[in-house]
Amino acid sequence: MLADLTLAVMWTGLTCYALFGGADFGAGLWDLLAGRTQRGLPQRRLIEHSIGPVWEANHVWLIFVLVVLWAAFSPVFAAVLSTLYLPLTFAALGVIARGAAFAFRKASTELWQQRLFGACFALSSVVTPFFLGAVAGGVASGRVPPGLARGDVLASWLNPTSALGGVLAVLTCAHLAAVYLCADAARQGGPALVRGFERRAVGSGLLCGLVALAGIGVLHEDAPELFHGLTHRALPLVVCGAVAGAAGLGLLVTGRHVAARGAAGLAVAAILWSWGAAQYPAMLVGGTSVTDAASLPSVLRAILIALAVGAVLLVPSLWMLYATFQRPGQQQPPGGGRPGAANGG
Repeated sequence: MLADLTLAVMWTGLTCYALFGGADFGAGLWDLLAGRTQRGLPQRRLIEHSIGPVWEANHVWLIFVLVVLWAAFSPVFAAVLSTLYLPLTFAALGVIARGAAFAFRKASTELWQQRLFGACFALSSVVTPFFLGAVAGGVASGRVPPGLARGDVLASWLNPTSALGGVLAVLTCAHLAAVYLCADAARQGGPALVRGFERRAVGSGLLCGLVALAGIGVLHEDAPELFHGLTHRALPLVVCGAVAGAAGLGLLVTGRHVAARGAAGLAVAAILWSWGAAQYPAMLVGGTSVTDAASLPSVLRAILIALAVGAVLLVPSLWMLYATFQRPGQQQPPGGGRPGAANGG
């Protein structure tokens, strides 16, 4: 019971990282595709003003997940990090490069510097979720055996399921970012910006659906246990995700941007939880169950108490942070601010 509860709390943190940190990564992709200097300037300014106040806070959820995994399920932590250390290292470097480039671009005054740091920010925003998705694919397809570094260092993440996970991660982040930015554009920008991000949101959402459909065949051949779980135990969650995704596209078309945010978030959360439900009770497919990997009950109890105390401080603080910068008038409109501040790419 304690192990399952701790796992659910950790998975909730992973969901929060996907919804908030994922949107940040997706914003970097749209920054990359915004266009050249003058044409892409309003979009880049909107992206910068939207993610600037919260982008560092979103990585709290990744740290939360890693710490809970390490403390509560240390055998799984050891197996995953020792087998998949290459994509995890690439993802960590991407996070560092992305943050540094985002900060340096704001402080740069020369156009060539803004372009250089803008390109670094955008490209690292794409490769980082790809590698994180590849890690998920390696775990979900059963390529991470128990023990230290017992899996193949390359084949564990260079495989069809990992490629599918990486591509879906990038597209999902792009879709979330575009959906979130629609509401920000309506509040801070103008009709042209709104229409632009609506097109991006609908297009990326449809592409996510097509890749997911194509992925059925990939999982059937490359990850049969995961495929069986998704089509049996986790099927209601898969259906919920598909329905929420379709509803979100309908809400976007009708201009209901705030409701579309909720639908898109529900779709992503349902897919994440469907993966967990499909794999449960195994944490490492074919090797380690939740009970096998869990720490002593006294340790789990201490972890849950510490998390409850921390949540009292953290959750209201994050809520206030997000709510403050979603209020009208709290951020400068995309046309304002220091000229060239978001002129990269």
